[in-house]
Amino acid sequence: CASECWHRRRRAMPLLTFVARVTDGLLLVTSELYNPMTHSESQEALDVYKAQARQIFKKLNPRSVSKCSIDSGAYTFHYVIEHDVCYLTLCDKGYPKRLAFLYLDEIHNEFVEFLTAMEKKKASDEGRQPQHWHRLIDTVARAYTYIKFDRIIKKKGKEYANPNTRSNSTRLNEDLADIHGIMMKNINEVLKRGEGLDAMADMTAGLKHDARSFRTGAKKVHLMAQWQQYAPFVVVAGILVFILILKYYF
Repeated sequence: CASECWHRRRRAMPLLTFVARVTDGLLLVTSELYNPMTHSESQEALDVYKAQARQIFKKLNPRSVSKCSIDSGAYTFHYVIEHDVCYLTLCDKGYPKRLAFLYLDEIHNEFVEFLTAMEKKKASDEGRQPQHWHRLIDTVARAYTYIKFDRIIKKKGKEYANPNTRSNSTRLNEDLADIHGIMMKNINEVLKRGEGLDAMADMTAGLKHDARSFRTGAKKVHLMAQWQQYAPFVVVAGILVFILILKYYF
């Protein structure tokens, strides 16, 4: 199957990472650290995992457990909820659980610093007092608003890619958190929630639809990021061409 083909090509690192608002599941940023996809069936497998992540977010609410691991085939989702923001990552099942949660804790801390610094600069430019970072999350109306945070996620992901490095071994040795009490679930248990076979069939169809929607949204986000990167050069080039035309004809 597609997921098995992808699993044979895996790496241990956190493969996918998402940040979403718990109250409505709105995706704030998504990051794909490593993409080994070369066949359409492998891309389909990746899309299914992305769609499963979106379904997980839809099941969350402010009363959900703050930490949880969810098995899905050869991989495991791990998530942490802090201040109504969920940080979720997909790792190979053999990736150390403790290290996965340390990674998510760092993503949370980095996200808070990212939002605080961004709001402080914007408030200074506008001559007002900065808002608390959580207020920014409450008022977000558009998905992938903080797509620029993807760069920081990728940087952190590379630090945690190999569990056997000296730095990660040190992290594991210094961490005193008790992870044995963290709830462990299966993806079917999370998504099914007592629904019948007919509802399960509808959910499967929904996952495929979400996979197509996610792929389309990801392409739009990628194009937007590219435009933001190259727009200044396009503007400068346009001004130079305009000046040359003026000199030539006038």
